[in-house]
Amino acid sequence: MTSAAHEEEGYGGHTGRGLRSVATLLGVMALCLLGPVVEGKAGVSQTEILENGVQRTTYSIGPLAVTTGQNRISYKPITGSEKPPVNGWITRMVPNLVNEDGSIPKSSRVMFHHGVWINQSAPRDSQLFFATGEEKTNVELPDGYGLRYRATDNWLLNHMIHNLVPDPMTLYITYTIDFIPDTSPAAAGIEPVRPIWMDVESGNYPVFDVLRDSGGEDGEFTYPQDADDPYQGGTRKNEKLITTDGVLLATTGHVHTGGLSTNLYLKRSGAGYAGPECPAPRNFTEQLRKLQARKESLSSRLRSARSRSGRGNPALEGQHRAIARSLEKVRGMAAEANRSYRACRSTQPSVQGNRVHLFNSKARYFHDTGPVSWDMAMYSTDEDWRVAVKAGDVLEIQTTYETEIASWFESMGINVIYMADEDGGDNPYETRVDYEGVLNHGQYEENSDHGGKAPLVGPDPRTLPDGLLSGGPFTIGGYSYEAGDFRLPGSLGRPPVIRRGESFTFELAAGDASQEIWHSVTSCKAPCNRSTGISYPIPDGEFQFDSGQLGMGGEPTVGRDTWSTPANLPVGTHTFFCRIHPLMRGAFRVKP
Repeated sequence: MTSAAHEEEGYGGHTGRGLRSVATLLGVMALCLLGPVVEGKAGVSQTEILENGVQRTTYSIGPLAVTTGQNRISYKPITGSEKPPVNGWITRMVPNLVNEDGSIPKSSRVMFHHGVWINQSAPRDSQLFFATGEEKTNVELPDGYGLRYRATDNWLLNHMIHNLVPDPMTLYITYTIDFIPDTSPAAAGIEPVRPIWMDVESGNYPVFDVLRDSGGEDGEFTYPQDADDPYQGGTRKNEKLITTDGVLLATTGHVHTGGLSTNLYLKRSGAGYAGPECPAPRNFTEQLRKLQARKESLSSRLRSARSRSGRGNPALEGQHRAIARSLEKVRGMAAEANRSYRACRSTQPSVQGNRVHLFNSKARYFHDTGPVSWDMAMYSTDEDWRVAVKAGDVLEIQTTYETEIASWFESMGINVIYMADEDGGDNPYETRVDYEGVLNHGQYEENSDHGGKAPLVGPDPRTLPDGLLSGGPFTIGGYSYEAGDFRLPGSLGRPPVIRRGESFTFELAAGDASQEIWHSVTSCKAPCNRSTGISYPIPDGEFQFDSGQLGMGGEPTVGRDTWSTPANLPVGTHTFFCRIHPLMRGAFRVKP
């Protein structure tokens, strides 16, 4: 697959499949988290024989020399013992990132930003067959289906390992697969699947920015729906044409930090809602109104009778009790009618015109900090999800991010769908298919370091005296900002100062640029001086600014080494951090 083909197809994202039971989940976690890796060697590290000759094998890809502060897109051919030696079928894949000794590094130190497995021997539109990202999504196909594998297939791994710290590392990417050799009895009757890559953007690094307070009043931004002409009037990158009849079998979404969900839709020319008609529930409003009025009238007469005579009126009390019983009975009938109506509506597909909703892959954030880190998992379709599609149908993907907490730069929205070219499945215009699904995996121990606590990385910069009376340019290098960095001594550690209407300028150090160490200047909420973790700091400055990843190294850099702050910075002390290396913090000050 050429670079041009990569650019056109796009492969910066991730996919997965839900685990079928708690027992399976525990088994996967034990294998994924505890399974040994042969130290210093690529290839097979563990094999388990399951029922009917299915092989569960862990393969190691590497060693990968991860340089200090690395955050770049790389390619690694998967060859030799790094993949199965015989023809067969892949039914499940679980990825990970491990140290040389097989332990899993803390995500606050190094992050498996993404890994995309590419079969360059497959037809062009199905070469990207498996992907994972920060959330380490895995894939499990329904029983009886498999991804065809040939030992001669030419595999390529596109990976992006994000080293958040200055320490160089030697790491391995592992993937555990359930594999059915052609010689196994389990191979008989396996139906082949092919992947369909869905992305709201395209290219080598298909990202977009989500700014705080953008989107709707609900505090959410849906891309591309809420974006201002994101495709510049050209091809809608979030749509894909289905070229053959078949059945969609499995999918999981992928989002970056701040992401809430991906949503899949289907459009079919001439189609419309064809599901059950739900008759409106019987209206008891008038009957309830009359009974309530009668009850209130009797209550008033009873109060008057007691006031005049000092004792009750048995006849009125009997009527009051009878009316109260009637009122409760009718209320129950109204509630049951509404329940029945809601139950019927819950089986109806969600159709607007010829566009039907197929699946909402929600993000589940495990920590109480909310949607601000990659301590999360996505929801996958369950094993009963079967969607019949036809040649000429158009698939569409949308993705939604929160916009109340922070801005989210370099966001993604991706699904990989697995499809079989066969008859069957549910007509989504007749039968609802967009049920919740299942959580792809549980919480991972490597994500336990959330930060935002003591010890502090520096003093509150708002309490410090003025630093340099200069707008720079200030060099960013050696994991430090030249002025205003929290860890610098004396006046260099104090916020440099400009007057309102002026700008600060930052430039990437030549030494860092030569080592492909990229940095950003991104606003964070003052004082921005608590401990570093996967949930802190985040891009939540009261006044928003972001330089992007400074550098001339191609994606993910922004193609420049310098950046200046907006000229409309308000008066006050502004704090910032590096999104690539969040241990880096700084502040500057604007005066009237």
